[in-house]
Amino acid sequence: MTSSTDKIAGAPISWGVCEVPGWAYQLSPERVLTEMQQVGLAATEFGPDGFLPSDPAAMARFLAVHHLTAVGGFTPVVLHEPGHDPAPEIERLLEGYDAAHAGTLVLSAATGRDGYDTRPDLEAGWRTLLANLDRLTGLAAARGVRAVLHPHVGTMVERGEEVQRVLEGSVISLCLDTGHLLIGGTDPAELTRQAPDRVAHTHFKDVDDQIAAQVRSGRLTYTEGVRRGMYRPLGRGDVDFAAIVSHLRGRDYGGWYVLEQDTILTEEPRGEGPVADVRDSADYLRGLLTAAR
Repeated sequence: MTSSTDKIAGAPISWGVCEVPGWAYQLSPERVLTEMQQVGLAATEFGPDGFLPSDPAAMARFLAVHHLTAVGGFTPVVLHEPGHDPAPEIERLLEGYDAAHAGTLVLSAATGRDGYDTRPDLEAGWRTLLANLDRLTGLAAARGVRAVLHPHVGTMVERGEEVQRVLEGSVISLCLDTGHLLIGGTDPAELTRQAPDRVAHTHFKDVDDQIAAQVRSGRLTYTEGVRRGMYRPLGRGDVDFAAIVSHLRGRDYGGWYVLEQDTILTEEPRGEGPVADVRDSADYLRGLLTAAR
């Protein structure tokens, strides 16, 4: 019988590996996956294109060497432009999910720009965005994959009212990213209390809300906030994880708990580096999940 503590996964962004061009120094997959295994994580998200082998069978072998399985991947995709059809891109991506035994497609409503420091206003594109979310949910389900929408700073679905519009206008489930929700002005614990049945995947990251408030107000860009340590190990920021876990467990949540702490590196770390924070977060979450049984 699988315990919830066996459903703790990692994400390469906690080691500074990110899809944004010029984000930072990028650690090798070998180091990242070895350290995931060392802290007892059960699985990993794919990371950006090129981080793991592109051939699904080769990816599965590479993960197996490190005693990890594949969760699925974070996929920014333009959903709001009437002249752009996201389905062919997603269908190609889903072809590899079966071979990699991955079950969760994490979508974000990309702006079409690089990075997450600016975004346009979404006016006429809401109908297209919501329709595309439902289409992609169906495409994924046909392959046995669960599509979820990741509200994310610097995307078309960031703020609280935008998250609510998705909940009301689409059937897609949510990726509860505790950090991006809080930075965007949504209390993740309250959202979990209100709509636990819509949460099918989680990204657990803690946030220093004083720094997040500066990002929210535009005094800092998202990247500047990350550089200043906006993301913290679980339990050292302002997210109420005890309440979130309680709400999820009360509805028999059986999905992944993916640890994320967006990190920017300038060079190969001397000493432990990012894995120290990941270990602390994993230990904190295991304690919460054990207490919630």
